Amino acid sequence: MRAVVCARLGGPEVLALQELPAPGAPGAGEVLVRQRAWGVNYVDALMCRGGYQLKPEPPFVPGLEAAGEVIAVGGDVAGWRAGDRVISQHRPGAFQEQHLLKPESLWPMPRAMTFEAAAGFRSAAMTAYHALVDRGRLEAGETVLIHGATGGVGLAAVQMAKALGVRVIATGASPEKLKTVAALGADLTLPSAPGFRDAVKDWTDGRGVDLVYDPVGGDVFDESVRCLAWEGRIVVVGFVSGRAAEAKTNHLLIKGASVIGIRAGEGARQKPARGAAAKAAILALAEQGLLDPHVSHVFSFEDAADAFRAIEGRAVIGKAVLSAAASELQRLQA
Repeated sequence: MRAVVCARLGGPEVLALQELPAPGAPGAGEVLVRQRAWGVNYVDALMCRGGYQLKPEPPFVPGLEAAGEVIAVGGDVAGWRAGDRVISQHRPGAFQEQHLLKPESLWPMPRAMTFEAAAGFRSAAMTAYHALVDRGRLEAGETVLIHGATGGVGLAAVQMAKALGVRVIATGASPEKLKTVAALGADLTLPSAPGFRDAVKDWTDGRGVDLVYDPVGGDVFDESVRCLAWEGRIVVVGFVSGRAAEAKTNHLLIKGASVIGIRAGEGARQKPARGAAAKAAILALAEQGLLDPHVSHVFSFEDAADAFRAIEGRAVIGKAVLSAAASELQRLQA
């Protein structure tokens, strides 16, 4: 089988397409899956550069999520059978054509989703749910300020918040990309450049927001503290700006505010029952059509390096994915 391998630490140029031994027949407690699409995340590119907290030693297969079909199951596996369409999670290791996986690594694919949409669904949706619901305690009728809304985790949070009955203010660096965010439900879109605080205060009649969802950090975090309503919360999802912010505790004290760090994957591992409840809630929302990943870029499996370049170049709106169907079309056109 083919796999995309991070041969050494570095940028997209370190990715190599290699032939690896295909997995054998599934044993006890195993499911054999043929992958049809693979989600590409900013974390994947960061991990290949050695800049993420999880640091696998090269060479390794990157990728956190994929979608495909069950080929076969081990004799003692219940709940899955050949032909089932599934989403799989990895830590890392997704970017290969087949996998032997434990049943607990699999999600059923929502019926209306394509493989490409499903491949980019799980990670962003779990991050959004864990941040907004589990840790952010967001409730219907509240107002949330979502930064980085044109990216994968940001756009998932916009859809999640709207599904929860929340008013959404969304920021991003590109006015063109923000048109897509508005079309997908944001009530107000703003540039993430300095000065968004005044617009947030005006739109909320001076009250501010109940929750800030921040995957950006840096100056965006600093200004967001000034946007909080009384007993508002900031959920720290990441710091793609490159600077981890330092909270001014006098501002937090005056507003009775909270800063909450989140790690969705680790949160589910530490509290499996809460993780299972989040999974069930997310799948239910997807089946109702309330969560539907926006995929702006589809690449062939062979062009994983180009997908990384699009992610790092901020070209993507929502999700980028690798697709076996795109690879097949590319071969037919060659």
